[in-house]
Amino acid sequence: MDTLLDTAPPLSALVLAGSRPGAPDPVASAEKVAHKALVPIEGTPMLARVVAALRGAGIVRIAVVANAPEVIALAQDLGCEVLPAEAGPSASVAAGFAHLGAPMLVTTADHALLESVWVTDFVADAGHDSDVAILLAKREAVEKALPGSQRTWLRMADGAWSGCNLFLLARPQALGAIETWKAVEADRKRPWRIAMRLGPGMLIRFLAGRLTMTDAIARLGAKIGIAATCVAARDGLAAVDVDKPSDLVDVRRILSARG
Repeated sequence: MDTLLDTAPPLSALVLAGSRPGAPDPVASAEKVAHKALVPIEGTPMLARVVAALRGAGIVRIAVVANAPEVIALAQDLGCEVLPAEAGPSASVAAGFAHLGAPMLVTTADHALLESVWVTDFVADAGHDSDVAILLAKREAVEKALPGSQRTWLRMADGAWSGCNLFLLARPQALGAIETWKAVEADRKRPWRIAMRLGPGMLIRFLAGRLTMTDAIARLGAKIGIAATCVAARDGLAAVDVDKPSDLVDVRRILSARG
């Protein structure tokens, strides 16, 4: 079956590797590097691992959002285009979408376990009918893959979910989702506020434990005039990124065990 990897224009990818203002990143500080994207894992910087996984999935055009000189230099060495980091992730995605256009995959430089098959599976499972697709992992899948994993869970009627830092902006209409992303960004750990954006009926369903993640994303998309899809990750490790030093320990242990 054909997927967006086979379309014209072909699927491109945007990798977020900008620096957030404020305190130094704890992972970069612990590893004594200028930016988290440069942290070596099995001898390869995290950013290079992510780019290799995207290339392995057949994505040729990759842009990296970065503002640290060392990250910019690495991205260029990897054959990627470089875009300046904007005020926040959603603004950077908007700038990337204006530059690359649809269809565009979005991920992050700290997605150190990213595998090519996760990308191809995600694109295939998203299908051809979505303007936007979001990859999420169910708690049981994450805990099966990495017992004891500490993640931020979004609890809905169909279970607890964790984000996987993989988004698909399949069509030009996805621009509307980026604008909504800016509004929802601050509420990612407060799902009741996201439900409230869908109206009183959806908020009541959420509070009653009857609002599923699939329904919430589809309805949020419909509210802004796009088709939005929640895709369940086939591998729970897709939810594991490197936000803190303990995550880095987990990732190194997993990759070391793989040999």
